[in-house]
Amino acid sequence: MSRKQFSRHDEPLDSDDLRKCRAVLDAICGDFRIEPGSEEANRMAAMTIELYRQGVRDVKQLQQIVDAARGLNLSREGTRGFGKF
Repeated sequence: MSRKQFSRHDEPLDSDDLRKCRAVLDAICGDFRIEPGSEEANRMAAMTIELYRQGVRDVKQLQQIVDAARGLNLSREGTRGFGKF
């Protein structure tokens, strides 16, 4: 029997990972007045987690990519409440 090699993508997210993803989602929802739990928020959450699992770990970069995937303007400035990670 052979052992399957697992990548970071296959590992479960820990509480720090989830905190970072949640910060991105909360910031985007707040900025664009997207109702938490809505279809749009759920879609963004799935995107955020998928990108994080693919290796995008910088919170600001993660938000920019999610914004771009939604077709939003990336020229906004500021970190929008991310705090220190």
